Amino acid sequence: MAFYDSIKLEKGMYGNSGKTFSEILEELDPSENYRGSELEGLDAFQRQLKRFDIKTGGVHSDTVQKFFRTSDSAALFPEYVSRAVRQGIDRADLLSDIIAAKTVIDGMDYRSVVSSPLDDEKKLKPVAEGAYLPQTTIKTGDQLVKLQKRGRMLVASYEAVKFQKLDLFTVTLRQIGAHIAREQLNDAVDVLINGDGNSPAAATVSAATQGTLTYDDLVKLWGELSPYEMNTLLAPTDVMKDLLSMTEMKDANAGLTFHGTGRMITPLGAKLLHVPSISGDKVIGLDKNCALEMVQSGDVITDYDKLIDRQLERASISCITGFAKLFPDSVKVLTY
Repeated sequence: MAFYDSIKLEKGMYGNSGKTFSEILEELDPSENYRGSELEGLDAFQRQLKRFDIKTGGVHSDTVQKFFRTSDSAALFPEYVSRAVRQGIDRADLLSDIIAAKTVIDGMDYRSVVSSPLDDEKKLKPVAEGAYLPQTTIKTGDQLVKLQKRGRMLVASYEAVKFQKLDLFTVTLRQIGAHIAREQLNDAVDVLINGDGNSPAAATVSAATQGTLTYDDLVKLWGELSPYEMNTLLAPTDVMKDLLSMTEMKDANAGLTFHGTGRMITPLGAKLLHVPSISGDKVIGLDKNCALEMVQSGDVITDYDKLIDRQLERASISCITGFAKLFPDSVKVLTY
């Protein structure tokens, strides 16, 4: 059994290509060894926090300087920062509602698959005995998936934050994560609308009356997506107001759901997501099960050298992601 209080922590644990600090810790100190003990339920990083008695949350949380009492505990600080930022990304996450698959790569070059079956190819017609089955062609995209680096620079000296409670510092880091999540969502929506270089821009569906959005227009959008399922709708603020003002949206059950939980629904059962960055009067309808692939290079990236050495004022926190369209016909844009 590997004991968590005897592991030597160092900078080199961050430089391992393809593995995070937590993954390396978990290999050295597997959580399965603690089943039935008081440490069951903690992962390897959390056991290290317990080892050095570092409390990162709650009323009795420690100050930032607690991480830097020893060289071993200082090595935990970049992972703490990464986890706090990741929490912010998860809390502001809307991407999970629009992506069909997430691919994590170790590098900067990635080509997704492309499949654009014709309408006739989508029909599974009867096949005569001895005849060939219809084909679905899947190939690698000609263009690399465009990866964007999104992040923030910490601009604060160690002296300015060393006496700050970790609970408060975590809130700031979570906000950085929330900003990253919003920018990633904007990148994803841009690919849905304009394509990714391998797949074309989304087809446009026009409302019956320009300047007016009606329930019938949503039904038309639903029909145009067939045979795909319209299970997600994306709309900017002004369009959200028009949608929520529809008579059909004032149904008693819909109102109870919105007022009671804050979750917005549509009469067609699609999940309605508020995306302020979408420009113009448009609604994006998609089948989240086959519309978009998210590609991420590694995990949240921190300047671990600087953070361990307490050079916070020029330490960056970033995440590299990109998006690829999988089935172009699974996305349509309603304009009015």
